[in-house]
Amino acid sequence: MKTKININRRFDSFQKYSLYQSLDDKSKDEIRDIGVEYKLTFQELKQLTDMAVDFKMWEEPDIGIQWKENSRQVNQSNKMFNKTVLNSIKNNWKSLKENETKYDQKSKRIYNSEARKLKEINGDNDVFGMCPVASEKTVCCNLRTIDVAQGCGLGCSYCSIQTFYENGSIAVEKNLKEKLAAIDLDPSKNYHIGSGQSSDSLALGNKNGILDAQLEFASNNPNIILEFKTKSKNINHFLKVNMPNNIFVSWSLNPQKFINNEEARTASLMQRLKSARLLSDKGILVGFHFHPLVYYEGWEKDYKILINNLMDMFSPNEIGLISFGTLTFIKPAIKSLRKVGTKSKILQMPFAEAAGKISYPMDTKKKIFSKVWDLFTPWHDKVFYYFCMEDKELWNHVFGKCYDSNDDFEKDLFDSVKVKLKLKTSINVN
Repeated sequence: MKTKININRRFDSFQKYSLYQSLDDKSKDEIRDIGVEYKLTFQELKQLTDMAVDFKMWEEPDIGIQWKENSRQVNQSNKMFNKTVLNSIKNNWKSLKENETKYDQKSKRIYNSEARKLKEINGDNDVFGMCPVASEKTVCCNLRTIDVAQGCGLGCSYCSIQTFYENGSIAVEKNLKEKLAAIDLDPSKNYHIGSGQSSDSLALGNKNGILDAQLEFASNNPNIILEFKTKSKNINHFLKVNMPNNIFVSWSLNPQKFINNEEARTASLMQRLKSARLLSDKGILVGFHFHPLVYYEGWEKDYKILINNLMDMFSPNEIGLISFGTLTFIKPAIKSLRKVGTKSKILQMPFAEAAGKISYPMDTKKKIFSKVWDLFTPWHDKVFYYFCMEDKELWNHVFGKCYDSNDDFEKDLFDSVKVKLKLKTSINVN
């Protein structure tokens, strides 16, 4: 009786664990029953809970089923019964993470289908700054950013924006024009500025005049190149207005199988490519970001099809840049994604330390980056390519070279895109 009371007390303390609290009642009951019956330690309960959350997100059999299946293979008279079963479950969990993720062919998944609320902000917050993922530990392009909104409604399972803005709303700047006009830029310097970091650049359209404000900002500052980055097809406003000479529009691309499983309310792959084609036909420079590159079963075939379609639909002269990047998380983002518990396989990947963050192991990165780079062989000398948030080892392995400094990288990118813009019009840079 005394032991049972101690076990219950231990569990009473454990159940305050935030990830346990995020589980549904059935999963909580299963973990409690297993923990009390087999006298699991606090650490064993934590391991069991972490795996339970992952299995549920990955749509694998729940922890109760896995415990029963593994228990049948263990002699229950064994004093190490609970540790043996735990290790069996953990081995299954590790196997799922270490092998290529298996995605089903399914129609587009919709997460939290209700529309996120829009609200207006007009505080003293800054709308101009450095890229939030900039790091001295990786090769960085020194991108500046304009935050026209805070939050995004496209619902990509891996997006870090959701870890910054958790109140379920999207805040849109009310007086963006005035805030942009107040930005103090050095007219003797060049700036590559992007507006797709805290929210998708085009998903909100011209709400509160945010697109017009940015176009005017670009017109008034000929020493900048302004990039609109998106996963949407919402280009109608750009098709109707006169565009400044110094802007381009870029799309994040992934195979449709990945989009269906992990990018809930985004445009389809073909919708993105067709939208880019329409803008290109209007004389607007476009770009593409293969970010995140993902290691899943069938990835080589799917990326080959995607890249062949891209090269068939565009000429290299129409493309300002192409970037590669992959899944990279800060630890609080992983914790937040697990707590939300979205049905997703995005965390079903081997974790490795990468410049203070979590990403794929370097060997996996070398494999997928090299393959995608090789698929672009006909365009190698015709488009500016770069890696986002990656270290020198990967640059040297894939490209055979790397920049000596982030300033050199920034200058090379700006000059290359400027040349492509001059193929259509010219921009005057002091």
